[in-house]
Amino acid sequence: MHPNTPQYAERLTAPRSWWALVAIVGLTSGLIVMPLGLLAMLIGLVVGAAAGAAGLSTYGSAQIRVVGDALIAGDARIPLSALGAAEPLDAEETVAWRSHKADPRAFMLLRSYIPTAVRVEVTDPADPTPYLYLSTRDPERLAAALSPVREG
Repeated sequence: MHPNTPQYAERLTAPRSWWALVAIVGLTSGLIVMPLGLLAMLIGLVVGAAAGAAGLSTYGSAQIRVVGDALIAGDARIPLSALGAAEPLDAEETVAWRSHKADPRAFMLLRSYIPTAVRVEVTDPADPTPYLYLSTRDPERLAAALSPVREG
């Protein structure tokens, strides 16, 4: 396998139903500026919808990838050599690890609309981060992609 070929790749896109919020933001923006006239209302509608679409698209553009010797989670790039065991979390454990079991020092790529996650131990003694919490729609496959870390 080529070193730049991802062993795992996932984009944490927002649910389709959330795109209705873009329409609501556009309508609200248009209504706010409606007293300024019809043209202002149309401009407000377009600008509000565009801003809402840009925000939702940006929020849903986070990616998790295992490529070569690194785990890329959002803006973070973590060498696989700094990682330990990867634990797939079911929906119940996912809620527990992002609430009462959470450590404030942990790195969390959290998307509340994704019901499952993976918790990956950080074994680098120089890193104060105890673990990574990564929302994922396929926790078993992500953990399997990280399993060579445990075996190697």
